Amino acid sequence: MLIIDSHCHAGKGDGLTGPWDTSAPLRDFMKWTAEAGIHKTNLFAAFNSNYAVANKGVAKITLSDPSRFYGYIFLDARRDQGRIFEMVKTGVEKYKFCGIKVHRHDARISREICEAARRFSLPVLYDVMGEVWSVELIAREYPDVNFIIPHLSSFADDWRAQQSFIDKLVKHKNVYTDSSGVRRFDLLKEAYERAGAHKILFGSDGPWLHPGVELSKIFALTSSEQDLGNMLAGNFLRLAKLPVVNVPVAEIW
Repeated sequence: MLIIDSHCHAGKGDGLTGPWDTSAPLRDFMKWTAEAGIHKTNLFAAFNSNYAVANKGVAKITLSDPSRFYGYIFLDARRDQGRIFEMVKTGVEKYKFCGIKVHRHDARISREICEAARRFSLPVLYDVMGEVWSVELIAREYPDVNFIIPHLSSFADDWRAQQSFIDKLVKHKNVYTDSSGVRRFDLLKEAYERAGAHKILFGSDGPWLHPGVELSKIFALTSSEQDLGNMLAGNFLRLAKLPVVNVPVAEIW
């Protein structure tokens, strides 16, 4: 069964306030990935003050081994304002990226980003940092754009936000989530039971979380091969509008 990790950072950051904006090294992580039986990994930058530069760095990795990697375009709605379209165009046409990453830590998502996603038919992975109300706004305003809200909306383990988000996940056809960093398994199970396997993507939030540990949560949800197939790879490929691929040999990177 094909397994794609839909959520992994890579490259250097320039903030130096924590691992998330300092460095996202892949060597040990890709060894763990191979050992866990994960075949492909979707990469995007660590936090950076210049995502044009950071995206280029990620593209060097993804283009060096397209059989192993996919990539997303990281954007900052405030700092990249006015050049979003060109950055997305470069990401799609030059770097062969297949989605957009936005984080509330940088700035709230903007119309400019949503409209670029619509123009290029890309999914948007938007970390709302617990601002669940914003999911309602973007889902309604852009029904033809698919939004993946990671961590059930809160990496900070905000139970109230995650519980509230599940209602949005059930309600809106264009809202999805990933499993990365979700520590309350009861809430992940509720999301699976209420929203369905077609709404959940496997992700690790590597390289800082162990991919094997994160993967085990998906297998703990169900033994259904169809549901596992959707969560482990099918949903990612469908949202990114990518063809189904053969299972490659998982080698040590």
